[in-house]
Amino acid sequence: MPIHFIDFNASFIPEQEPILTADNRAFRYGDGLFETMRWMDGDIRFLQHHIERLQEGMRQLKLEKAERFDADFIRSRAAELIGRNGLEHQHVRVRLQVYRDGGGLYSPQQNHACYIMAVSKLDPDDVKHRKIGLIVDVYSEFKKPYSELSKLKTSNSLVYVMAGLHRTKHGLDDVLLLNQEGFLCESLSSNVFIWYDKKLYTPAISEGCIDGVMRKVVIDMALDSGMEVIEAQISPDILREADEIFHTNAIHGVQWVMGYKQKRYFNRVSRMLQERLAMVNC
Repeated sequence: MPIHFIDFNASFIPEQEPILTADNRAFRYGDGLFETMRWMDGDIRFLQHHIERLQEGMRQLKLEKAERFDADFIRSRAAELIGRNGLEHQHVRVRLQVYRDGGGLYSPQQNHACYIMAVSKLDPDDVKHRKIGLIVDVYSEFKKPYSELSKLKTSNSLVYVMAGLHRTKHGLDDVLLLNQEGFLCESLSSNVFIWYDKKLYTPAISEGCIDGVMRKVVIDMALDSGMEVIEAQISPDILREADEIFHTNAIHGVQWVMGYKQKRYFNRVSRMLQERLAMVNC
């Protein structure tokens, strides 16, 4: 079996080789951020959006030299790593983890940023989007607290882990998370959009959802198409009344939700946005 490599601080290392010590801050405290990106047609889709979110998050976490992680750096490191793993002509998931180096307890001893980049092959048919929609439910055992940190993709992911266990246990395609006030926040790995009364709704960033790259792209496409887009506080009760629901993320694009409990949804707006997304040159 060929060796699969990761990029650990600009060194290519076999993925099975241990690289982290017991005092690693990402392991101990979730002290870091990550970006999950899609490589296709020789580049990362919507790379500039990913960079802006990553750099903003690094500055919020007081990580030094955020500007180092620019388009040239991320693109070149991803391209070389993909080549090392023989994935040049594939659709690839690129995961970039950035974390605070050094020791210390809750108070860090320094703010230097280290990184790990990993790549894995994606099913090329995945980009065509499934014709059979997702079956979802609301996960309410643990709710997501919100603050200025909530919009970041941080290494602290326990709420998502617990929601993932619930999804698997109940045989669902995805679950919808609630914020600490009981309003819709996001799904397990996506932002959520709801078509209701001829308007497109999505939870506001202030409601605790991730500031998603595909969320930005879809909002712009919807506005360009003449839709009214409302970012708001949304009760989960709307799920029983909505005409259509779909999820968005950087890997899968736009995913139609077919059903919630006994409710079934149309696939008109999401299909139109899927088609427009496929034509976007980024």
